[in-house]
Amino acid sequence: MAFWRNINPTGAIGDFITVFKQAGSNRWRFAALSAAMTVGIFSIMSGESWRKMRPLPEVTYINSWPEDRTEAETRAFIEANQKRKEQREELQRQYDEEGRKLWKTLGRASGMDVEQIEAKARADEAAAKAKVQANAAKSVGPETDAAPSPSSPASSSTASAPAPSESPAVAP
Repeated sequence: MAFWRNINPTGAIGDFITVFKQAGSNRWRFAALSAAMTVGIFSIMSGESWRKMRPLPEVTYINSWPEDRTEAETRAFIEANQKRKEQREELQRQYDEEGRKLWKTLGRASGMDVEQIEAKARADEAAAKAKVQANAAKSVGPETDAAPSPSSPASSSTASAPAPSESPAVAP
């Protein structure tokens, strides 16, 4: 709020009056011309529309699966796609192998033991894979808290409390 305390428009108004009086006999013409220009520009701007009409959605129908396609055509299409996929994978494998060879050459030129680095990387990868498999085996392991079957003697005499895995709304 201290900002507005320091603002005093009387000085600006006084300066404007002084300059307006010094402008001479043409001051009214210039004032009218500047007012007309300002009003003209703002009237043109107010007539403009700044909104863009939303275009209607264009629907594109994909007809890559004709209705009259036979089973043989479908199998041929799938086999052709599989061959292309295998070719791309083989090409990628070749590129990766070439890149590994280049990096090994660079490592040897730099004085590194690339065989040791590769063996360590393979061991780390095997350890990570084993850890993932162990975690997966833990999460998928057999369930030991099986609920008693309805034919067991414990459930035939009285209704027992529901097992933790059962919903209370479904309990007998």
